[in-house]
Amino acid sequence: MTVDTESDATKTKRVRSVLRHDLPASLVVFLVAVPLSLGIAVTSGAPLIAGLVAAVVGGLVAGPLGGSVVQVSGPAAGLALVVSELVHRYGWRATCMITLMAGVVQVVLGAFKVARTALAVSPAVVHGMLAGVGVVIALAQLHVVLGGQPQRSALENLVELPDQIVHNHSHAVAVGVLTIALLVLWPRLPRVSVVPAPLAALAVAALTAGVLGWDVARADLSKGLAEWATPVLPSGDWHGIAGAVLLVALLAGVESLLCSVAADRMHDGPRADLDRELTGLGLANLVSGALGGLPVAGVIVRTTTNVRAGARSRWSATLHGGWVLLFAVGLGWSVTLIPMEALAALLVFIGVRMVNLGTVRGLHGHGELPIYVLTMGAVVVIGLAEGVLLGLGLAALFALRRLTRVSIHVRLEPDDRWHVVVTGSLTFVGVPSLTSSLRAIPAGSAVDLDLNVDFMDNAAFEALHGWRLEHERSGGTVTIDEIHDTWYSTAASGTRVSAAKTPPQAPERWWLPRAYRQGGPLSRIPIRHGQSVTPARAGQDEPSGQGATPGVAVPDLLAGTADFQRRTAPLVRPILTRMARVQQPSHLFITCADSRVVPNLITASGPGDLFTVRNIGNLVPRHGAAPPDDSVVAAVEYATAALDVSTITVCGHSGCGAMAALLCAGENIPGLPGLSNWLRHGDHTLARYILSDPASDPGGEDAGPLDRLCRLNVSQQLDNLRTHPSVASLEASGRLQLVGLYFDIGAARVHVLDREGFTPVTTCRAEPEIGTQAGGAMVR
Repeated sequence: MTVDTESDATKTKRVRSVLRHDLPASLVVFLVAVPLSLGIAVTSGAPLIAGLVAAVVGGLVAGPLGGSVVQVSGPAAGLALVVSELVHRYGWRATCMITLMAGVVQVVLGAFKVARTALAVSPAVVHGMLAGVGVVIALAQLHVVLGGQPQRSALENLVELPDQIVHNHSHAVAVGVLTIALLVLWPRLPRVSVVPAPLAALAVAALTAGVLGWDVARADLSKGLAEWATPVLPSGDWHGIAGAVLLVALLAGVESLLCSVAADRMHDGPRADLDRELTGLGLANLVSGALGGLPVAGVIVRTTTNVRAGARSRWSATLHGGWVLLFAVGLGWSVTLIPMEALAALLVFIGVRMVNLGTVRGLHGHGELPIYVLTMGAVVVIGLAEGVLLGLGLAALFALRRLTRVSIHVRLEPDDRWHVVVTGSLTFVGVPSLTSSLRAIPAGSAVDLDLNVDFMDNAAFEALHGWRLEHERSGGTVTIDEIHDTWYSTAASGTRVSAAKTPPQAPERWWLPRAYRQGGPLSRIPIRHGQSVTPARAGQDEPSGQGATPGVAVPDLLAGTADFQRRTAPLVRPILTRMARVQQPSHLFITCADSRVVPNLITASGPGDLFTVRNIGNLVPRHGAAPPDDSVVAAVEYATAALDVSTITVCGHSGCGAMAALLCAGENIPGLPGLSNWLRHGDHTLARYILSDPASDPGGEDAGPLDRLCRLNVSQQLDNLRTHPSVASLEASGRLQLVGLYFDIGAARVHVLDREGFTPVTTCRAEPEIGTQAGGAMVR
């Protein structure tokens, strides 16, 4: 019973949504669809009824069966040139059969789920094609607006245009100018803009021409209704017919799928199923061709109108098809009142709008403007199919150029070693540039060659390997370092190289101290004696402890920065570039200055995650403490007020030298007055240690005195933080959380302060209840 009740409630909710949102939206789309469908039929050279048939089928068939809940399909201006050429070559009824067969092809493609492959077509080609079609339509129909007849090509229309403008000043021109003026101005009139501009422009033009008795040509729908066009098989070369079927199927399919993708960005409902969209479109074209209609495709103008009108489901597109059917059957006679010059003016307006300047700016930013311009120009000058093919060819060349782009930098280092950096995809295309750069290096010199390449083909390998052998024969040395997969060394060993590109790899054992990495593999980890680091090698005795060699530290550090620049910088540069202008850390991390504590390492964090404060003993001076310390307070204020961090973490560690100094009352720090003054901020920690019971300490009674003090210090510093009014206020309001961590260096184990004290962090434990512990009681 409950299930039935819930089902009834869901159905009632859906019905209400349709009546409230989809029904009004369908009426708005219907008012836009009728004039556009008539205008596209005119420029396609098809009967006017064919445009209405396609609109009806686009709504009643593609609407419920398509893959997008908001997309509206119907006759598309982007296919007008194709249809016009087919009508001229094969006749209208044969064009209907081509549309039908194109629908069958689309159904088959949808069944094989290949719709996603259509998205591989460069949008620059699609937009360029639509812009070219728009220019051709506008030039042709502009002659009708001016009272003349369109010529056979866009160039002829352009050449004849000045004569048309100079000599024709008839009633037809007045109707066209009036229509275009209304199309431009109507959306800017707020109180009447609820009525679609195309409908308003055609209605005003028809009314004005009728009242003033202007001599204009009228649209004729009676012939289309009386002589219903049924499809017939086209006659002629079957290669041309097959090409026409594929052209209609692919152009309509690609335009519809791209429209579906664009529609997904306009609403928050279910995402489009592209394979279903292609199948539904194919069924719609099959039905439209069988009934004598134009080819059907997803139309961005109607889809945008549908979304803006508040559509929520497929019912809007479906109902709009029903309204168009009722109009064609019951009000078809009203079409005869519309001046043909007004329809031509509407097409001029649509054609100009198809050249989208916003799209041009976007393509220019991605370096694809030449593809757009070439496609548009070729469509205008040569033809639609030829323009699309030229655009696809140029897009393929651009893609090949990007995929095979390689940069080569050669410079002489101060130590007389040549440093060569090769970045990109190293293929046969880059071999001339590579060999030219390498041969400029003097014979017999030492060369460091960094290969930061994501692919290397055989031609590039042979060129590089041949140069290396020749350079080494001349007495030179070549050290090759590969940052990505080992393309060169793998090929040199005779192993088969994978053709797939691989992602960049992080430097091996990047987390090791520099001295450990310099020792080579982990089997040769250096042995420490006192403060010195000496690699243990086979056949050598362990050296005695000694201080660091003077003068080694700076070159060692610079070598590390060079290693970062060569290996790590290419990996993190894209991230740091995005962070260059602003930092947005979520944590303030206060820890000791001890060199063995690496915050980013123990928290697995990266650039931009932690706002870090480090000092001796990870101390936080209390509010109003003496001696005052503005450094830590300034960092806390900036992190909470300016950066709006959500967490402040205090992290202590085992064997802390500052805590050892507190335990021995500073006996081991003579001659360090600054350190002695600073450690006064640890007096409360020492007092807490003296008054505490070892059994109740966060570390437990088994912890040694020093580690117990190090753990208690974390709790004390959290309490010190709460003495600052801003921190206490943010924590009380729930906008800030204080966290205590303890890092056991010897065990490489992080402990978190929770209700039971410091508990080791494991990979499968639940989130702890974080707080601080004071005198055995949890302070929340």
